[in-house]
Amino acid sequence: MDPKLLEMLVCPVTKGPLVYDRDKQELVSKSARLAYPIRDGIPVMLEEEARRLTPEEYRDVRERREGDHAQRRRPVQTFAFSRSSPWTSPS
Repeated sequence: MDPKLLEMLVCPVTKGPLVYDRDKQELVSKSARLAYPIRDGIPVMLEEEARRLTPEEYRDVRERREGDHAQRRRPVQTFAFSRSSPWTSPS
């Protein structure tokens, strides 16, 4: 799995980060408790194609340290908008 691709992908259900499970060839969403398959090197990011994690798998994923996986968190960008935007006409 390309680390740059993993940085861009998020869970389509929760918009949260994903963890790559190399052994099972899946992208795991801890927050949704779903595992998305990777087929022929292509992540299938459809909720209906994902498999629900068993309680044991979920516990294992939660206990894993982030440093052990290729999971990367992107910084969150925030934007502030005001009514006195230069693109709006004064009333």
